[in-house]
Formats: sequence, structure tokens, C-alpha cells
Amino acid sequence: MTEWTIKARNFTNCNCAYGCPCQFNALPTDGTCRGAMCFQFTEGHFGDVDLGGLRAAGLFAFPGPVHHGNGKMQIIVDESASEAQRDALLTIMQGQETEPMATMWAVYTSMCSTILEPLFKPIEMEIDVENRTGRVVVPGVFEMTGEPIRNPVTGDVHRARIGLPHGFEYEIAEIGSASLKATGEIEHDLENSHGQFAELHLSNSGVVRTAA
Repeated sequence: MTEWTIKARNFTNCNCAYGCPCQFNALPTDGTCRGAMCFQFTEGHFGDVDLGGLRAAGLFAFPGPVHHGNGKMQIIVDESASEAQRDALLTIMQGQETEPMATMWAVYTSMCSTILEPLFKPIEMEIDVENRTGRVVVPGVFEMTGEPIRNPVTGDVHRARIGLPHGFEYEIAEIGSASLKATGEIEHDLENSHGQFAELHLSNSGVVRTAA
């Protein structure tokens, strides 16, 4: 197995209500799971291939809960990546060279019956985890924005976090509100649904725990 590790800022939007029941082993809000995950890799490597500074995203659509399978996914890698970097990110984000079910990428890939051809496109990306803001644009494919949740009465910014010390994606995620419009092979039209912001540290074995 090729050794790899990454650190990344992550911004995710799905169709669930704020908090996303899936984070609590509950069924998704409307019974389906649809959304996008975006990554700004701050550092990392796949073997001797440097992954720092790259950007990537994934679009997903499941007709039911993720664990029921029959999903569809498509990975998008920034066109600036070299051929070796593209191959490395596609390998990682399709759950290969990874211990079984050790990362969210491995889980989602195993639950998808349709994996579309990857896209190599320019990706505009701004992610601020602490302030729960984000904007991602892949021209002709999708646009996603995120902001803090606000008190419906006062308009004040609300802060909520989810801690998953034994999760396969993150240890702590900041929760916000996000919207997504996707017009490619996987279509989405989400508004003010679950937004998730996190600092990721992953390897072949899954989340690299802070205590380690």
C-alpha cells in the first residue's frame, strides 16, 4: 500500500437540516443524501507526490441513506494539478490505497454503484473554518456558498460544533448554513441546508487523532 497523508480545509453542503442526522447515526432529513464536499489541501503527499496547495471536490447523490447504497459520485480535481497529482488524488478520493472503510472517501465509493468520469476543471475556493464561511465555484458544474447559522429572531450569529472523536472524517466540525447549485451530470439545488466546515488530517488508516 502506498503511504499517504493529507491536511485540508473542508467545506461540505448536504440536503439535510442543520447538524445532519447522519452525524448521529440517524436517517437523513428527507430520506435521501445529496450534496458536495470540497477540499483545499494545505499539505500532504501520496508516496513521493506532493499534494500541498491542490484543490478538489466531489458531488454525491444517494436515493436513500448512504448505507443503503446505489449512489452516484463524481470527483473534480483542479486542472492545475499535474498528471501524477491527479492520479494520486483520484486514488485517495476513490478509497484506494486505504484501509477498508477508514475514510469517508472509502465509504462513499463503496456505496456508489455509479462513478462518473472525473473532471479536471478550474476550481475557485475560499474556506474559512473558524468563521464558517465558504465559496466554491467550478464553472459549468456547480457553485456553493456557506455562512454562519443565524438566530431567526435576532439575526445574531449562532455557533454550533460536532465532535466525533471516533469518526472517519474529522474530529471537530463547525456547523453552518450552505447553498448549492449543481448543473452538471449530478444536479443539485439546495438552499440554506446543512453546511460543515472542518480541518482534516487523514492517512491510509483514517483520521489522524489529535492525541496521537
